[in-house]
Amino acid sequence: MRVYEAAWSDALERELIRLSADWEAEDSCRGYRSNTHEDLAGRRVFLAEEDGAILGYLFGVRETEEKKSTVMDAGTPYFEIEELYVVPAHRSKGIGRRLFALAEETARQDGLPYLMLSTATKNARAILHFYLDEVGMDFWSARLFKKLE
Repeated sequence: MRVYEAAWSDALERELIRLSADWEAEDSCRGYRSNTHEDLAGRRVFLAEEDGAILGYLFGVRETEEKKSTVMDAGTPYFEIEELYVVPAHRSKGIGRRLFALAEETARQDGLPYLMLSTATKNARAILHFYLDEVGMDFWSARLFKKLE
């Protein structure tokens, strides 16, 4: 398996949109909808690929904190991970960890002090286990919801 930062192409965009439609159909994330060209434009994309097939992807963008928050000072640059997806048949094989590690190393080489992400899942325990225990992120804040009937 090869894990690498991909060069942008129309073919890559079409495949990412197709994979995100598969993810939407899984109905595993609250409110998730498949990507469009606008969602992907200007993003850095990291792929896990084997025999020409994409097994997983991570994409995100460099951001700068606009105002001081409880998390970081105004003007602090960071890499925002917007999506990390592994196709169902290849989950629990370390692909997500490898994609995350490559994004982390790339951000470090770019001089960025932080990775940040938000997640919306129906399986909070599993996703928190992955991000906290497996890739070593810290828990800084949360937004919790309860639908009132």
